[in-house]
Amino acid sequence: MKLLKNKRIYTGQKVISEGYIRYDRQIAEVGTMTDFTEQKEDIETVVKGDILIPGFIDVHSHGGYGMDNMDASPGEISEMVCKMSKYEGITSYFCTTMSQTYDKIEAALKNITDAAAKNPVIQGIHVEGPFVSQEFKGAQDASYIKKPDEAILEKWNEITGGLIRIVTYAPEEADRQFEEWCKGKRIVLSVGHSNAVYEQLIKSEARHVTHLYNAQRGLKHREPGVTGFGLLTPGVKVELICDGIHIVPEMVKMAYQVKGCDGIELITDSMRAKGMPEGMSELGGQKVYVKDNTARLEDGTLAGSVLSFIQGFKNVMKFTGASIEEAVKMSSVNQAKEFGLERKGMLAAGKDADILVLSEECELLETISLGTIVK
Repeated sequence: MKLLKNKRIYTGQKVISEGYIRYDRQIAEVGTMTDFTEQKEDIETVVKGDILIPGFIDVHSHGGYGMDNMDASPGEISEMVCKMSKYEGITSYFCTTMSQTYDKIEAALKNITDAAAKNPVIQGIHVEGPFVSQEFKGAQDASYIKKPDEAILEKWNEITGGLIRIVTYAPEEADRQFEEWCKGKRIVLSVGHSNAVYEQLIKSEARHVTHLYNAQRGLKHREPGVTGFGLLTPGVKVELICDGIHIVPEMVKMAYQVKGCDGIELITDSMRAKGMPEGMSELGGQKVYVKDNTARLEDGTLAGSVLSFIQGFKNVMKFTGASIEEAVKMSSVNQAKEFGLERKGMLAAGKDADILVLSEECELLETISLGTIVK
């Protein structure tokens, strides 16, 4: 049995100031050093850092390291996800698609499904587009936007063997049948790229907001919009891209003060240029220019991010004053609970051994995924 000891452990439920974790592929035991008893089979894992937290869960990311979920092969998707684990601490990942032809979306879904069969870090698929609004298309290509269609989504879910866990949609374009079908399949309905008004939203089945503040009807003094719905509605989780570019720090802090750490899920919304040199890139068949840690289309529209998850984790604490314990909820615990990832999101007996080793400055030193240090 592998052993990490004399560490400060943020389990997702509590903080152990000096503790240990016994694990193999799964966690066998978490406890305090005062209760620690050496066992013959213990093999200590020697690492430099003294802080242990659960592995990150990114439920919204299009790609990175030169690869994109829409056109990468199964092997390339798996390679990309391994780099995300090693360099960013992502141990559970939702491959995210975007607006394109149905044929291209289906081809991408097949490749993602093949990759997931071999790489257990891939825990699901986020379908972002084409069921969005023209008014708030953001970096989605308007020529591929369609009305929400449960028959098409059902076909895609069958292609993936039920891997679709969340769909971003514009509720003002959807009918009740679409929402009820998603609910029946336990696919989370996330309002995003939407021009919906508050009254429409509170009558909808949306329980999640895609990248809060971005590409949506914003908060106004006479119309709360999508942003107001996300901030004000109990039980609705909101995504935040904490790169300081998509959302200025003051607005991140406002979301934190209104929603609290239990209502926020950190995401990267990263695209293929993450981890790559500045210059020309691509997203959904559109040219993207990357400069100063910002990715934009030719018209200046933000086109996803080049944010690493560990940087977003550090930023949310810097922007809001949140503690490590609270940041862990926003980076792991909330995602696992919302999407039913029962063996993910916390450091506790019976959970998968997805463990990050951090320095006192919260730099990522090691990623342990399913009990193995990612090399």
